[in-house]
Amino acid sequence: MAGNKAVVYVEPKKVEVREIPYPKLELREGPGVPSENVGRRCNHGVILRVVASNICGSDQHMVRGRTTAPKGLVLGHEILGEVVEAGPDVEFIKVGDLCSVPFNIACGRCRNCKEGKTGICLNVNPERPGAAYGYVDMGGWIGGQAEYVMVPYADFNLLRFPDREQAMEKVLDLTMLSDIFPTGFHGAVTAGVKPGSTVYVAGAGPVGLAAAAGAQLLGAAVVIVGDMNEGRLAQARSFGCETVDLSKGDPQGQIEQILGVPEVDAAIDAVGFEARGHGAKAGTEAPATVLNTLMEVTAAGGALGIPGLYVTGDPGGVDEAAKKGSLSLSLGTGWAKSLSFTTGQCPVMRYNRQLMMAILNDRAHIADAVGATVIGLDDAPTGYREFDGGAAKKYVLNPSGLLG
Repeated sequence: MAGNKAVVYVEPKKVEVREIPYPKLELREGPGVPSENVGRRCNHGVILRVVASNICGSDQHMVRGRTTAPKGLVLGHEILGEVVEAGPDVEFIKVGDLCSVPFNIACGRCRNCKEGKTGICLNVNPERPGAAYGYVDMGGWIGGQAEYVMVPYADFNLLRFPDREQAMEKVLDLTMLSDIFPTGFHGAVTAGVKPGSTVYVAGAGPVGLAAAAGAQLLGAAVVIVGDMNEGRLAQARSFGCETVDLSKGDPQGQIEQILGVPEVDAAIDAVGFEARGHGAKAGTEAPATVLNTLMEVTAAGGALGIPGLYVTGDPGGVDEAAKKGSLSLSLGTGWAKSLSFTTGQCPVMRYNRQLMMAILNDRAHIADAVGATVIGLDDAPTGYREFDGGAAKKYVLNPSGLLG
């Protein structure tokens, strides 16, 4: 039996690479696994040898201690891997297939899945709609920052690449299909980006950069990215975005300098609940800042796409309301301007095949856009520290050594 090393959340600010059990086609007792899911048989699942698993900003929220994630949780919801074992109920996915794994775990059988709402599957998490690998309150499914991982409902969930050799040539782009490319693209779609749109993206982390690239793919005329990290702003400029430095103040004036008007057609929140104030308040956490700013800078009748994460439990919240996910929103502004809002997990399967085709046919170069950087599995703790420190990179773990 093969071993299985994985990245484990130990305590706030600390992850370790530890030996964990080799996966079975069963969900076993462990950190964060609801009692109703313990012993759940997954004959419809497969075991993957993980080729690439990325560190995500959503992982950082847990590692900072800003969620109720249990200690010992195996991390990792961005997974690309090779099938090494298929359960007896798997019909179409075969051993040897190279596949992308949507971070949403979906049964394919419930009402929501049948309606394409795979981010809120009703059957995979007894505690709330929706599940994900290696994430707090998401059903206890083991994460994929590991050498091997189990994927349930494989025929439904997995996106198989049509040609292994071609896929390996573009593997750093394709590994972004599990989460950030569809998530950023979803932010752009739900913000109403169309050919000729002007777009403002709050946040130049990997999801913000993916949202900017997605807006360009949809035909936006101008994409403006706001952040306080110059390295990340430079990364946005590297593929044709305009940028605003929020350490200098609110974005309206800088947007007006670029566009001639202080408003955009569409806006995307790629920051989430750990937002900070702008200008003189740049070091102060203010969780409603981004949402309120986006309402101000979006033209009447426009829309906000909100792929940034918001939680219902934040032990580090700035006040009692924030600890429960209650923010001081200027909803009256949104109402008066007839703005539309879309929140929640991206339903990855709504977009991943189309984005795969864009990658395979050289219409999208998402790895370059987000600064994909390969590191070894044992280097994951360093990757987490550097990413948390603001590195303008998207760290891709290489558990199997196939990335070179």
